[in-house]
Amino acid sequence: MYNIKEAEEGYVYRSTKTYGHERGFSCAFRQHRAESHCHYLHGYALAFKFIFECTSLDVRNWVVDFGSLKSLKGWLEKMFDHTTLVAEDDPLRADFELMHTKGLIDMRIVPSTGCESTARYVFDFTTTWLIDNGYQHISLHSVEVAEHSGNSAIYGTYGHEHGHETGITS
Repeated sequence: MYNIKEAEEGYVYRSTKTYGHERGFSCAFRQHRAESHCHYLHGYALAFKFIFECTSLDVRNWVVDFGSLKSLKGWLEKMFDHTTLVAEDDPLRADFELMHTKGLIDMRIVPSTGCESTARYVFDFTTTWLIDNGYQHISLHSVEVAEHSGNSAIYGTYGHEHGHETGITS
């Protein structure tokens, strides 16, 4: 008999949490550096997929308690539900700030826009969220952000020797 709680050497347990397009994280943004139609303000109902991992399961034999993710979901709603994302270096930022002041948009300033940078932004926030919420035994393997079923981007680790870790213990 083997110990179900501990992964074998070289293996990890992974679990996923997905908030799909039907959830309605509808936000608008633009890629001001694009030479295509993406430089126009446009929007999507974003979807998010989180992959968590650990080498040792918790007392319930889980990687993460999905019920405990409510505050993470709340942050996603605050950031991406009926909001307009504006890159901090967007040359029209002042115009967006004026629209926000007039109540035309609910603006969020982010380091940059696009699925790749949004995946990293959510990854970095979630890594801190895990530590702050007592999940030192797990790591966030990756975050995937999808505009629709055809376009998505993933940010994450590619092995325990690289990337963000919240302190996987064996």
